[in-house]
Amino acid sequence: MTPRVPLSVLELAIVTAEGTSRDALLGATELAQAADRLGYERFWVAEHHNMSSVASTNPPVLMAHLAARTERIRVGSGGVMLPNHAPLVVAEQVAAIEALHPGRVDLGIGRAPGTDPYTAMALRRTEDLSAEDFPRDLLDLMGLLGDPRPEVRGDLVAGGRPLWERFTATPLAASRPQILLLGSSGYSAQLAGLLGLRFVFAHHFDMGGTDEAAELYRRSFRPSAELPEPHLIVSANVLVADTEEEAERQALPGQLLIHGIRTGERIRLVSPEEATDHRWAGVARTTRSNRIVGTADRAVEELEQLAARTGADELMVSTVCHATETRVNSMELLAEAWGTGAAVPAQAAS
Repeated sequence: MTPRVPLSVLELAIVTAEGTSRDALLGATELAQAADRLGYERFWVAEHHNMSSVASTNPPVLMAHLAARTERIRVGSGGVMLPNHAPLVVAEQVAAIEALHPGRVDLGIGRAPGTDPYTAMALRRTEDLSAEDFPRDLLDLMGLLGDPRPEVRGDLVAGGRPLWERFTATPLAASRPQILLLGSSGYSAQLAGLLGLRFVFAHHFDMGGTDEAAELYRRSFRPSAELPEPHLIVSANVLVADTEEEAERQALPGQLLIHGIRTGERIRLVSPEEATDHRWAGVARTTRSNRIVGTADRAVEELEQLAARTGADELMVSTVCHATETRVNSMELLAEAWGTGAAVPAQAAS
């Protein structure tokens, strides 16, 4: 049998209806430790602001915490929303984590705000929310972290002096983080290809365009010193349980959460029992989605199809459900069925 591609994890640190930010962050820590012992490749945390249901507001802070509490797994951002931050600040934060945990740090970069326009203005301290500066900021960030690209900067940026000529992210780096570009559109796919970066497509956004972006990335790819060949990571919403019925029951709270986001009537993440009686339960269950929900065998089959269809070199799973133990169980079942190479039950690891 052809070896399956590596699996990674994307975590949102969602606050439940009865929980606190601390609960969500401790749950994320437990999930990272489970992913570490189960053989997952990466564990990433997202950046969202001013959202009552998401505790993952500052990826570098959470990354440093998670890296210190795991041993092997790569820890990263999925992603840092670069328009919200000065490139030098991001570079210094991530360079410090890399110095403490060399060879284990990923910097996933996105160009969306990850929040509403008013919060974005507060973060950036400006009303100029143009995305036109993104290529310049990305190239500056890359250069500050030891990967300057003067040969392509002139093609993407009009004038100005690159930051890496005047500043450094850390005095004497012995290694540097892996930089990856995130996206849900053809623009990010093409830019990642032109820069010879790893590209992560947000298939879990459920907005379509996955196959087209994958093809555009490969078609646009130019080899770089960092990456001689394309490397595509595709994310997916996945929840695995012992039975189809239990998987669907545990998935319903997350489906309600997404329905609320799409309709503009946000709710907190409730328990499966509360979700069953919710007024949106029927429509949330029947809304068309690319979510993978079911037994491990079914999840493996659908993930294999996704990898084959897109040519993904890696898959990144996100599991949205109410209880941390349910998420850990889902990861354990998937790791065992996928064959991640280090699937050790929690009781055996303790």
